[in-house]
Parts: sequence; C-alpha cells; structure tokens
Amino acid sequence: MPRPIWTGAISFGLVTIPIKVVPATESHNISFRQIHLEDGGRIRYRKICELDGKQLSDDEIIRGYEVSKDTLVPVRDEDLEEMPLPTAKAIEIVAFVPAESIDAVRIGDSYYLAGDGQVAAKPYKLLRQALQRSSKVAVAKFALRGRERLGLLRVKDDALVLHSMHWPDEIRDSGEVAPPPVELGDSEVDEAMRLMDAMSEDHMPAYTDHYRQALEDVISAKAEGKKPPQPEEAPEPGGQVVDLMAALNASVEAARESRGEDATVHDMSEKKAAKKTKKAPAKKAPAKKTAAEKTAAKKTAAKKTSSRRKSAS
Repeated sequence: MPRPIWTGAISFGLVTIPIKVVPATESHNISFRQIHLEDGGRIRYRKICELDGKQLSDDEIIRGYEVSKDTLVPVRDEDLEEMPLPTAKAIEIVAFVPAESIDAVRIGDSYYLAGDGQVAAKPYKLLRQALQRSSKVAVAKFALRGRERLGLLRVKDDALVLHSMHWPDEIRDSGEVAPPPVELGDSEVDEAMRLMDAMSEDHMPAYTDHYRQALEDVISAKAEGKKPPQPEEAPEPGGQVVDLMAALNASVEAARESRGEDATVHDMSEKKAAKKTKKAPAKKAPAKKTAAEKTAAKKTAAKKTSSRRKSAS
C-alpha cells in the first residue's frame, strides 16, 4: 500500500471511522533534468536567503504570508494543525446526494480511504454498503495541505474513494466558451448518433500511452549511441471537409471498418435529393362508360339532331 498522506477519521452523524488517506493514482510520466548544453553539467537551483546570502536546507524554511510590501508573517505547520476547524482531523460528511447531480468538472485528485485498524472494519463496511444501496455519494469537508477542501466520497469495488472537489466559485462560467448560435438539422444529429453507436463500447477499453512508449525508445536509443527511431510518414492530409454530413458519414464508415463490421452507409446527398424531388401525383384516366350510359348518350344526340332539322324546315 502507498504511504499515507493524511491520517484522521470519517465522521457522519455520531459514527466515526478511523482511516488513512493514500493516493489512488500514480504518475508514469518521464521526468527530465536541466543540463548545460555545452558540457552536459546539471543545472541546480539553490534556495538563498536574500538578507544574509546563505544557502538554506528545507528544514530551515517555513511558510510566510505577505501582509504588506516587505512584511511577511511566518506560518508554521503547528499553526495550521492547531486551527479550530472541525475538519482538521476529520473528513466530515455534510450531505448525501445523487451521483448524477455532481458536475464532473468539479472533481479533482483521487484518494483511497483505508480503514485504520480493526475498530474501523465494521463502520467502514456500514458506510460502504449504505452508499451502494442508496446509489448516492457523500459530500464532505476536509483539511489537507494547508487548506480546507470540499470532497466527494463514493464506492469503488470494496473500497471507499475520496475525490477532492473545486469550490463553486472556482469554476469558470462555461458561457465564455460556448459557440455562437448556428443552424443544425435533425438529420445531422441523427448521423452523429449513428457515429456514436459505431464507436460505442460495453466498458472502458485499456488504452496505452503511445507517447511515453515512443519517448522511452528515443531515450534508450540515445543512451546506446544509436540514432533515434524515425516516425512513420503521415498520410497526406486531404482537402478540408466543409460538408458536416459528409464528414459524419465517412466517420461512421471508418469506425465500422475498424471493427470489421459492415461499412455500408447511406448516401446522405441522395437522401436529400430524394426529399427535394417529389413525384407529381399521376393523372387519373377517364372512367369507361357503361352500356346503359352509351345508349342514353345516343338517344340524346338523336333528339338534338331531330330538333335541329325541324328548326331548319
């Protein structure tokens, strides 16, 4: 288990759970040092006091808050630990809310909460099962690294997880980045949903950090005095796609081909043309006359001819 970064207790109501906070994630980033280009010497940063010019070690340095120009108030670790805060040594649960009510943009670092000793086992399990059955998460306050924080408590497998959260006033207004109003047709949204279906997975795939792998290859080659591997030639970029529907249609085809599925997609341009070109209704053919109607028509014509002859005489 990683080294605990905080030890205290979870409290909700009159229930107390002794816990240790350990990081839930670890970094695999490759770290670099700064070196002198000419001779390869390390570049180091030294902490120098501007008053006496002495180089200081970390245990000689404390925090200081600048209350005015050239006036600093020293703040020691003991001062922070002795602050009259209920969250100084406890993760205090203040509310239980539906998980979907939490905006993901507010979630920050993640920590596992490990029960501290046998006494923590039963209340730890109690809170875990209560959260699971209710399908809710807990909102909590806690103090860590010099300030009070807002947190989110949830269940992951058989463990409790604490996520630090941003305070409401730390979230910028999303309206600042929203695009201007544009016209968007239902057919375009439908095609985007078809693309989403083609790219959907039953669970989160195990993705690989290809950048880190490539960087490790470059470092390994240079350490052995070899030429770093050359990147594969990227295909020539095509012309800019200005038809959004065509881009969506091509994306659906590419996504299905990558999965080995039938890549047949509808030609949206033909659909549009079909909608615009509507067939005119066919003209009705004149109905055929019955024998009785033909006989009546002949009698009428004969009467008209007879009357015309009488008039003429």
